[in-house]
Amino acid sequence: MSLYPAATSLSIMPFPQIDPIAISIGPLAIHWYGLAYVVGIMLGWLYARHLTRKNTLWPGDTSPITVAHLDDFIVWATAGIVLGGRLGYILVYDFPSVAANPLRAFEIWNGGMSFHGGLTGTTIAMFLFARRNKIPVWSMFDIIAAAAPIGLFFGRIANFINGELWGRLSDAPWAVVFPTGGPFARHPSQLYEAALEGLVLFIVLVVAIHVFKALKRPGIVTGIFVTGYGLSRILVEFFREPDAQLGYLAGNWLTMGMVLSTPMVALGIWAILRARLAPANV
Repeated sequence: MSLYPAATSLSIMPFPQIDPIAISIGPLAIHWYGLAYVVGIMLGWLYARHLTRKNTLWPGDTSPITVAHLDDFIVWATAGIVLGGRLGYILVYDFPSVAANPLRAFEIWNGGMSFHGGLTGTTIAMFLFARRNKIPVWSMFDIIAAAAPIGLFFGRIANFINGELWGRLSDAPWAVVFPTGGPFARHPSQLYEAALEGLVLFIVLVVAIHVFKALKRPGIVTGIFVTGYGLSRILVEFFREPDAQLGYLAGNWLTMGMVLSTPMVALGIWAILRARLAPANV
C-alpha cells in the first residue's frame, strides 16, 4: 500500500490554472515571473524613495541618500539581482548541466534564479554604488534591505503561478497538486515563503524603522533583514522539496537552502550587534 493516498483525497485546494504568460503581443510574450521582478523592484524603489524623504528617521535627522541616488541605483540593483541570481543558481544548483550545454545559462526559465546569488550580486552593486557616490555603506545596505521583502513577496507569488519550487508531499487541507509535481498533493511552499520572507519580514522592518528608529543606527535594518530571511528560509526548507539535481545533503532533512541560509543568520546577528555597539548619532 502506498504511503501517500491518491491526490484527490489529499488536496482540497486546486492549483489555479493561470497562464504563465501574462501578456502576449505577437511573438512577444511577457511572463508573470519577469513581471513580478519588475513590479517588485518598482514598488521597492517607491518605498525606498519614501524613506529617503523622512529625514527624522536617519542619523542626525538627515538622510544620507537622496531620491536622485535611488533613481540611479535602480539600474545597478536590477543588474545585481538578475546577473547574481542567475550566476548563483548555475554555480550552486546547475553547474554540471551548464558545463555540458553552455547555452543553458541563458535559459532563465530552465531552473531560474537563486536568491542567495541575487543577494550577493545586489550587495556588490550597493557597495560599489555607495563608494562611488560617497554614501555610508551601511545606510545604503539598510534602505535596500527595508524594501527587499516587497520584491521577495512578488517573486514567490510568481513561483507559485509558474508551478515551480513546490513543497514536499502533504495531506494538509491546503495542499496543492502542482502540474509538474506528480499526482500527489504538496505543500504550497512558495506561499509560505511569500508570507514569511515577504509580508511578515516587511512588517517587522516597518516596525523597527518607524517605531524603534532603527535607521538611526546603520546596520540594524540590514541585520534584521538578513537574519529574518535566513530563519524564514530554513523553516520553509522543512516543507519545500529540495532541488532534484541535489536532493538532501544529509538524511531526509538537510538541504542546500539550509546550508546557504545558516551563515546569513550569523552575519545578520553580527550586523545587529556591530550597530548596537557603534557610537549613536541620533
